[in-house]
Amino acid sequence: MNRRTALKSMAAFAVMSALAPRAGLAAPQPLRFGVSGAGWLGGTVGRLWVRAGHEVMFASRNLDRVRADIAGLGARATAGTPQQAAGFGSVLLFATPYDALPELGRDLADEIRGKIVLDACNPSAGSALGREAESTGVGVMSARLLPGTRLVRVFSSVDATQIEASAGRSTDKLAVPLASDDEDALRVAAQLVRDVGSEPVIVGPLAEARRFQRGGPGFRLHTNATELRRRLGLTEED
Repeated sequence: MNRRTALKSMAAFAVMSALAPRAGLAAPQPLRFGVSGAGWLGGTVGRLWVRAGHEVMFASRNLDRVRADIAGLGARATAGTPQQAAGFGSVLLFATPYDALPELGRDLADEIRGKIVLDACNPSAGSALGREAESTGVGVMSARLLPGTRLVRVFSSVDATQIEASAGRSTDKLAVPLASDDEDALRVAAQLVRDVGSEPVIVGPLAEARRFQRGGPGFRLHTNATELRRRLGLTEED
């Protein structure tokens, strides 16, 4: 095992250990998240993580608005710049306009290197980058734009209102598809989907994320795990 592989495995073990229940405790150890793009989707997912006991720094260029949005969440919710949030979190969620990813990849290169990045950004067909991403495969393109990260494509195919509604249900949870080339990051992300009250459905490597990008059979399906697997041709073991 080379040094880079060893460091990745150690980081994954640390995050998974934090997520695993500890003896005698009902809840897992809290993680620290940096959320870039604290709008409808990023704000909803981040708030649910806070309610699950995690610490979240919400980032936006308009910090006054973010502070107003997170008022009442308590000390586990803070606001900061994108750079501060990227440095704060052991796991990062990007829920920005897709065309912002090249700039984020450049400006935050040091802060995001080696970290699990949950990519929930959807390209616009009206931009050259968006058209290229949809043609190449959004997951594959995102990995190119955020080099050095352990990218997971997740939360990109579901609406924030559906995530919030699922968090309030005990059954028939919302299925959230996810894909990554990093198996350890995929397992971490799957648990984080559960932490917001949804059900993860692992689709495969990043190339398979096109199956739930815009125009794919899993995009905005908003159904349960059994039906999503059926629509994507997955078995329970996948």
